[in-house]
Amino acid sequence: MGLFDRISRVVRANLNDMVNKAEDPEKILEQSVTDMQEDLVQLRQAVASAIATQKRTQTQYNQAEFQSNQWQQRAQLALQKGDETLAREALVRKKSHAETAATLKSSLEQQSGQVESLKRNLIGLESKISEAKTKKDMLKARISAAKAQEQLNNTIGTLNTGSSMAAFDRMEEKVLQIEARAGASAELAAGGSDLEAAFRSLEAGGGVEDELAQMKAQLDGGSVSQGQLPAADNNTAKPSTSESSPVIDAELEELRSQLNKM
Repeated sequence: MGLFDRISRVVRANLNDMVNKAEDPEKILEQSVTDMQEDLVQLRQAVASAIATQKRTQTQYNQAEFQSNQWQQRAQLALQKGDETLAREALVRKKSHAETAATLKSSLEQQSGQVESLKRNLIGLESKISEAKTKKDMLKARISAAKAQEQLNNTIGTLNTGSSMAAFDRMEEKVLQIEARAGASAELAAGGSDLEAAFRSLEAGGGVEDELAQMKAQLDGGSVSQGQLPAADNNTAKPSTSESSPVIDAELEELRSQLNKM
């Protein structure tokens, strides 16, 4: 392989790479549609020019045909008048115009075919341009969506979602631990309060029971000292137990009533 071939290949490869990198799909699509519209304008001009040429040829053919027929009539008139020389000259002119008309007719047929072909190409190009415009808009929308998706992916890629989710998990675990400690503290506080209340109840209940037992002992065993009782009068008769029972019962009833009201 020659040195110049290698250099040429390297240059072409670099140029192709630069062109590929420089190509913007949206701009290329717009330029392609613009180029097609310019081709459409040129094709329309070509069709218009072909139609104009066809019409001019048609006019020339009509004139040549008319002159050929006219010289034919003149030749007949000269022959009728007995002037063969003039009739012969008229036939020569008629032949020349007839040959011109035949040539123009052949050219006119060719031009008609060209005009029809140009018209079909014009219609096809207009259809392609319309389709290209629709496809261009669709491709541009797809390009915009792809760019937006690419930007979103790049943004998501730059986010450190793993560490963030790990931080959320750690905070959730700490919240659970705090809630567990709060629940345990509440249970301990509730248990201590119940225990304290139970002891206070026992202490309060014990004092009443002791006092009640002491009163029973005084009533049953006469443990009340003699110095606290009034001196007995020998002349005064001691009331019987049966006589003091109604008074005691009344006092008990009054005591029950007061206790019930509390």
